[in-house]
Amino acid sequence: MKAAIVQKAGQTPVYGDFQEPTPTAGENRISVTAAAISQVVKSRASGQHYSSSGQFPFVVGIDGVGRLDDGRRVYFILPKAPYGSMAERVVLPAAHCLAVPDDLDDVTAAAIANPGMSSWAAYAERARLKVGETVLVNGATGTAGRLAVQIAKHLGAKKVIATGRNVEALRSVAALGADVTIQLGGDETVLEARFKEQFAEGIDVVIDYLWGKSAECLLIAGAKAGAEAVPIRFVQIGAVSGSDIALPSAVLRSSAIELMGSGLGSVPRERFIRSIDGLLRAAKPGGFQIATKAVPLLEVEQAWPQDDSTRRTVFTV
Repeated sequence: MKAAIVQKAGQTPVYGDFQEPTPTAGENRISVTAAAISQVVKSRASGQHYSSSGQFPFVVGIDGVGRLDDGRRVYFILPKAPYGSMAERVVLPAAHCLAVPDDLDDVTAAAIANPGMSSWAAYAERARLKVGETVLVNGATGTAGRLAVQIAKHLGAKKVIATGRNVEALRSVAALGADVTIQLGGDETVLEARFKEQFAEGIDVVIDYLWGKSAECLLIAGAKAGAEAVPIRFVQIGAVSGSDIALPSAVLRSSAIELMGSGLGSVPRERFIRSIDGLLRAAKPGGFQIATKAVPLLEVEQAWPQDDSTRRTVFTV
């Protein structure tokens, strides 16, 4: 079968032939129609993601949309290595497949599932977001962050605060429902003051896609807001700005901050899949907006390096 294949760690996937998987008892065979690039997919291709198998060569991609042998349309996730979603066919356990709502097209379903699931699972499984609470999305101008703002509102957040570096991008996030926007970068003292102002008014949940300096500043500002402040559930999802921070121990001792992560390993697989089901069902009724670019799979080598955070590249088969 034809597939996007990573031959060695760090190499761009190439379009070529790969042995076709054979379903066993309890598995579905799926003819793939759409599969999207994500940060996890890129990191696995580089061999650096914590969930990487370390097995080469392999077919890239962790999820997608396709059709079962009986014609039913499904979203699927986590094919077993060395197989991936960017191929003509995959096989997966039935439990890893979800029906795609009739009102959601293949490209949108493939594009929205992974970035939307990151915040949906964080809100539902880790932060336990309640209706009427206030959410801060750190790194809200990328695809996942923009969805995190929309999903927070859909799940009942009273107020959503969005951070990002690009002023124009922050304006577009405000149009999606962010009540307050804060530009990152510049004078750290000024940034900390803005964070402290918001924490003083009450922030219940922080969803962090960046880590690095902005996360440091948020945690310190949250602690400095005072012991009487509302307890903060800080959920770490991504590390776009760096994998490490310098966190003074007093931040956690002097505050009611609950620091946790959300990802494969911190949330059981079946509950991640349940989160995706909720997301897909809510996508149209919730009016979630996501920018996409559909590209034929045979152009994977040319399109891969052009992918960016402003829209999701979806390979069609």
